[in-house]
Amino acid sequence: MADDIPFNKTLDLAPDTVDEPVPGVRRVMANNPGPFTFKGTLSYIVGRGKVAIIDPGPDDAAHIGALLDAVRGETVTHIFVTHTHRDHSPAVPAIKAATGATVYAEGPHRAARPLHIGEHNPLDSSGDRDFRPDVQLKDGEVVEGDGWAIEAVTTPGHTANHMAFALKDRNILFAGDHVMGWATSIVAPRDEDLYFSGHGPAIPDAKRFVNYYILHRKAREGSILHRLGKGAADIPSIVRAIYIGIDPRLTGAAGLSVLAHMEDLVVRGLVETDGAPAIDGVYRLGA
Repeated sequence: MADDIPFNKTLDLAPDTVDEPVPGVRRVMANNPGPFTFKGTLSYIVGRGKVAIIDPGPDDAAHIGALLDAVRGETVTHIFVTHTHRDHSPAVPAIKAATGATVYAEGPHRAARPLHIGEHNPLDSSGDRDFRPDVQLKDGEVVEGDGWAIEAVTTPGHTANHMAFALKDRNILFAGDHVMGWATSIVAPRDEDLYFSGHGPAIPDAKRFVNYYILHRKAREGSILHRLGKGAADIPSIVRAIYIGIDPRLTGAAGLSVLAHMEDLVVRGLVETDGAPAIDGVYRLGA
């Protein structure tokens, strides 16, 4: 199923160096490659002179130093955070202390819903629970800087507090981990033509790319229903059946993706389970 999306896994950017993929947008990549981060987390700098930083990144001295070096001689007025995973927000205190910039985000880290008794979120430890923005943004709010304006776009799914940022009048969306060019994530379409994600290369022709995401999710749903057509199953069994050849380090994340499908399928009556959908539940086709 990985072949159904035209992924681009080319990113010619050395860690902790700066480049400018489009005029007025610079980026610095942290040296934190891995199965969830691709080659590393990308921090973005918007504008010149008086600038905004989007996603300062992990609490890594080398990356923080590289990011501050990239804006040397400039004034950082705003810090935006797409979400509170530990590869995106923990550098905020250091950048804020060095610059005095105001921090904007949807809100602190939180669960999408309360866990059921005995339920465990395998990605819970990845949350930055210390993060607190100076300003909590609502969907559609616009923050203006020197020569740029950024619109807040609420995009819950990857985390409950995930927020993308649209660069007004530039047809650019800073999508965080909502849409990534190298792997799937959780997605809702927007009108911008160019996406800059938290990991991996820029995504041109974004609307076409998002359509592939939607088709991919529909195909994943079909695979789940096909497996349940053979009999009731728990989520680990479904993951083994439909994620062929997956990196073992990603099985927990795959299980959460299947759980999200199950919550939707149960609401639609296509799948049944005893009680509320849970990561350790057993699922069967609806009657």
